Amino acid sequence: MITFRNARLIDPETGEERQGDLHVVDGLISDTPAPGAEVIDCNGACLAPGIVDIGVKVCEPGERHKESFRSAGLAAAAGGVTTMVTRPDTDPPIDSPETLEFVTRRAREVSPVRVLPMAALTKGRAGREMTEIGFLLDAGAVAFTDCDHVIENTKVAQRCFMYARSLGALVIGHVQEPGLSKGAAATSGKFASLRGLPWVSPMAERMGLDRDIALIEMTGVRYHIDQVTTARALPALERAKENGFDITAGVSIHHLTLNELDVADYRTFFKVKPPLRAEEDRKAVVAAVASGLIDIISSMHTPQDEESKRLPFEEAASGAVGLETLLPAALRLYHAGEMDLPTLFRALSLNPAKRLGLGQGRLSAGAPADLVLFDPDAPFVLDRFKLNSKSKNTPFDGARMQGRVRGTWVGGARVFGDA
Repeated sequence: MITFRNARLIDPETGEERQGDLHVVDGLISDTPAPGAEVIDCNGACLAPGIVDIGVKVCEPGERHKESFRSAGLAAAAGGVTTMVTRPDTDPPIDSPETLEFVTRRAREVSPVRVLPMAALTKGRAGREMTEIGFLLDAGAVAFTDCDHVIENTKVAQRCFMYARSLGALVIGHVQEPGLSKGAAATSGKFASLRGLPWVSPMAERMGLDRDIALIEMTGVRYHIDQVTTARALPALERAKENGFDITAGVSIHHLTLNELDVADYRTFFKVKPPLRAEEDRKAVVAAVASGLIDIISSMHTPQDEESKRLPFEEAASGAVGLETLLPAALRLYHAGEMDLPTLFRALSLNPAKRLGLGQGRLSAGAPADLVLFDPDAPFVLDRFKLNSKSKNTPFDGARMQGRVRGTWVGGARVFGDA
């Protein structure tokens, strides 16, 4: 039992920010305090629902040297992430109930935060044969995705969507036209041309989205887009929502806070997938998050070891770690006046929880006491070698940031901090 006193409560459900107390009884948020509860004086720091991060890569099985469930869980707790929704793009992929049960057991044993696994939509993420979606649902899969492997055969995609629809399963898609985007390391434009990098047009995202919207209309599947990163995709997304399709969209924190120019002289820690976009696209996507057109902000946490990144830009592996940097990077949007804290946590906590049918993401009575206490103004310079992740491939290394997590609680139990 805990009573948080003198907190700046960030409530994304009501859209309010207020001073007050919050009570936790038996792992749930309560209207009334419990006798003998531990009292934590927040001293005016922000108390918000813990972050629900959709799209975290944990490299078990197969590449444990890059990230384990223990190291990812510690990183998540330090970053205010109380639920990791993990990707199936492991080695081997999570495409069978046996592999899914292995990762579920490993996560339960060693992770201090909640872990909800996703499973592959097709076997081997190869886009040819559907996985056993029903058995995987029974084994605990919360969604189905082939991650950045787009199913090129539209008939296969249709069958997967129809079967997922019949079981009420959520499908998560990566909307890129695969032919155009294959091998791309940058977004088309002057910068890519000057650097001599293989590029992809932003229209590849729009084309991939248009195809998947047609399949959603055809099948009625519950669908979430992992990343919308370009202005040209936004009108199609808006029309799909206006037409009543069961569709939501996300974006990574890197596409919200960085642009193509940050790559500078081939800095491979800034190589992500899809590639960083023009500043005009970044601004359009930020506005879409603020308006609610884009529902979810995620870290798209993708660990890569030094050997994978210390290569020429075109050959280097894509991806960046983000569990610990998600909140301070997102607070850049708050400090820039682009959205307030309840709006930010609507995208970080409430909307991902709602999309997955979870009770998290709220400060209302009866909700799980998954909470983050943070000082949004605390300045620091990020040192990647102090991150809890095994891999240190962050584009924010050496960056001046604001926003420190003082404490993280999962089900009312402290998993990080001493505040």
